Amino acid sequence: MLKSMDEYFYVLTAINIFVLAFMSILVNISETLNSKQRSSFFTAYLLIAVISVIEVVTVIVDQEPTVHHRYISIFSNFIGFGLTPFVPICLVNVLTKKVDAKLHIKAAYLFGFIYLTFLAISLPYEFVFSVNSDNEYSRGPGFPVYLVTYYLSMLYLMIATLSTAKYFQNRSRLLIYPITIFMMIGTATQVLFPHIHITCLCVTLISVMYFIYCNEMWNQLDGLTGLLNQNSYLNRTAERYESDKGLIVFDVDNFKQVNDIYGHLNGDICLIEVADCIKKAYSRYGHCYRIGGDEFCVLMHDKTAITKCTDKFIKLLEKKRQQIEFIPAVSYGFAELSSNENILDAKERADKNMYIYKRERKRRETVEAAFADEKGSFAVDDSKQVIL
Repeated sequence: MLKSMDEYFYVLTAINIFVLAFMSILVNISETLNSKQRSSFFTAYLLIAVISVIEVVTVIVDQEPTVHHRYISIFSNFIGFGLTPFVPICLVNVLTKKVDAKLHIKAAYLFGFIYLTFLAISLPYEFVFSVNSDNEYSRGPGFPVYLVTYYLSMLYLMIATLSTAKYFQNRSRLLIYPITIFMMIGTATQVLFPHIHITCLCVTLISVMYFIYCNEMWNQLDGLTGLLNQNSYLNRTAERYESDKGLIVFDVDNFKQVNDIYGHLNGDICLIEVADCIKKAYSRYGHCYRIGGDEFCVLMHDKTAITKCTDKFIKLLEKKRQQIEFIPAVSYGFAELSSNENILDAKERADKNMYIYKRERKRRETVEAAFADEKGSFAVDDSKQVIL
């Protein structure tokens, strides 16, 4: 019976390695991932492949009462126990588009290396696991240390993914719960039934699902601003949802002049900063989109918050404009969605309100500028009289 199960395990391992190789090719040709994200996926797949092969070696030398095989078994178990918690950490590193890893990722790697060092030091004391002179494997009193470390790494992956998905307004973020639960159940199964080797297969399946999940999330985003992209907006507005209560549109005033005077690189910075203000002000109450070059919109699910959000946006934008001289003003217009109204019709009304606001503000600025010039000329005349 055990021999047939071992043969079955060898077949599963071969399939596992094939899937990992296939995923590595898929990651390599993906255009949604940067080099850091690719290397993180590659590292995770390599770790899973090494652990899978090591587990095969453990099964092969198991119950072979030779000193040589005993040391191979100790080393194989050490590699398996030591490397497994690093897989979720590598997947967390995929979440950020930035080249440099964030501080919490560095802390997680440091924790992993401390655990690995502890595991190595504990080998002579057979604290986590032991292999006797007859090459028989058994769990030590410190085996829960491995379980806690592994489950903490999975929890870290889940929390980091949820946080990133929330920041990028990903509506599929709840899928991370079943993915994590599946991983934990698979690990628990092997803990309860050691002869059933399914942990590596579960980890491989998780890494595949995680790639699909991350790819889906990045495909929803505008590459420059991190807001939901135009395609997401078009798909979202193809049908009306009950949660859609209002639409607010934004247009960056005189954006062409920013590009012409300050250059396209600074033009991109302008869009990034405006988008950041929109996200901070509105993302809690709606979904934020970049729908064109310098056009943005928010599909609100709480119309009562529009005044509060807009006030916050104005304050954030003014603060940005004080820090960066080339960020211009932003015009906006709001339209409430009636019960049976099409979103595109609401957008047309919001656009009209935005242009009314833009014309009124320009008229007011012109009057204020004229008044300032007139006041300045009076000041000059007065000064001349004093001099005379």
